Order: sequence, then structure tokens, then C-alpha cells
Amino acid sequence: MERRILGNTGRELSIVGLGGVVFVGATDAESERTVGEAVDAGINYFDVAPSYGKDQETELRMGSALASLRLRDSVFLACKTGRRDAEGAEFELKRSLTNLQTDHFDLYQLHSITTMEDVDTAFGANGAMQVLIAAKEAGLIRHLGFSAHSVEAALAALDRFDFDSALFPINFVSCLNGNFGPQIIAAAEARGTARLALKAMARTNRHPGGPTSHPNCWYEPLTDPYIAELALRYTLSQPITAAVPPGDPELYKMAVKFAGRFTPITSPEIEELRTYASTIEPVFHHAA
Repeated sequence: MERRILGNTGRELSIVGLGGVVFVGATDAESERTVGEAVDAGINYFDVAPSYGKDQETELRMGSALASLRLRDSVFLACKTGRRDAEGAEFELKRSLTNLQTDHFDLYQLHSITTMEDVDTAFGANGAMQVLIAAKEAGLIRHLGFSAHSVEAALAALDRFDFDSALFPINFVSCLNGNFGPQIIAAAEARGTARLALKAMARTNRHPGGPTSHPNCWYEPLTDPYIAELALRYTLSQPITAAVPPGDPELYKMAVKFAGRFTPITSPEIEELRTYASTIEPVFHHAA
């Protein structure tokens, strides 16, 4: 699988990663098989968070599998904290290190910053960034990043700190029909901040209370292989390092197959996606 340099870090990441949501509800044996197959496929980018699943189940399963297979040193391990305060962030960092059976994270991120309050609190007195910066100085964290679900919060975070990476939705419907994504890509690229992508294979929002065959996805994913591959190719053709596929195990496997044969998307294919997206409500949108 193709690998790309992560911004200014010098580290190489596979163009798709293994997201921790895949481990929701998995057994230990299934988790080990998933980790082993991912590494065999050329995936070295692993991303997880304590909020994925119940009681840190995804951290515990990923950590156990990496330890059992002795693969921790073979992967680039990224984790996150959803806490904005220093005390909470320190607690989550230490617990995640224990759960994942590691002495450091290759990348640690402020998780899902969405509002200006999130940014102000994290960067304020007794905010989470104090802990993250100190942990980096202590060697517990190699690189610092954030994940974001709004343009405003992402741009504000980029202005506040020289982050190594920014993880955010880069999805053809949201980009082409929701004006969401290009602003963050441009701002991060101008600062030398690596871009990592979420929701490449999302279609639209799931109707509240509606049935779903993909419970690990909180949105309605693309399931048609042709459109799903075009969607992933669109995202991977942007100036990014890597994308984290859907948390549904079958869709994740589909994404791994697509990534293994990736070619840049063409202009006619982008126009095909633009037509497809024109009648769909994007999961993420930004007012002009």
C-alpha cells in the first residue's frame, strides 16, 4: 500500500489507517486477526480514542492485539483526548497509555473540537494543551494534533498552535455540495500541518431512529462499491497524508481493498461525483 510523509514529521503513513471503531463488539480473536491482516496489507497507521465503544473497549482490544502480536513498534499509533481541561486530559492520556500497553503515542490529539468554547478552554488556563505540551516534552507523545468537526474550530486551533497534524472530514459531498473542507486543507497546508481525513465514504446524515445495517457508522455510509471507491479516491487525491475508513468492519475491508489499488481521481470522475452530490444533504457543511 502506498505511504506518504506526515507533514514535517518525517514519518511515513499508509494512505488508509485502521480506526479503532472497527473493534466495537469484536472478540479478542477477531481483534488480533484484524490487526494482523491490517499490517499484512501494509497498514501502519492506527487511530483510536477512549470514547470509541463502551468502557474503552476499542483501546483495550487494540492494545491487547498489538501486544500479543508484538506489533506495537511496527505501527504509528495515534490516540486522542476528548477532555478540554488539564486534569481530565492528563487522566485520559495516562489511562490510554495503560489500555494500549505502550509507553508513548506517536500522535496524540485534541478530539473532536467543534466550538470556539472547545478551543478557548483547551488553550486557556488549566487547559488540556498544557498537559499535551508537557507530555510531549516528557517523551510520552511524539507529535501533537487535533481532530475537528467545524471549519471555525479547526481554523482557530491552527492559529493557536503549531500542530503536527489536523484530522477532519474530507468528503466529496461535503466538499462539493457543502463548502466544507477546502478552507481547512488550505490553512493547514499553508502552515505545514499534515492533513488526515475522516468520513471519506460518508453519504449523508442518518435519519434519527431509522434502521441501519451499519451500526458502527453514525451517518449513512456509501455502500455501492463503485461510488464508494470513487469517494475514497476523491479524498486520497486531495493534498493529504491518509484517511481513516468507516468503522463498519465490511466497509473498512472494502476501503483497504480500494486503497491497495489507488489511482488519482480524474476530472470526469470528479464531475460525476459533483452530479451525484448535488441532490444529497452533506453530513458537514459550512456557510459561505
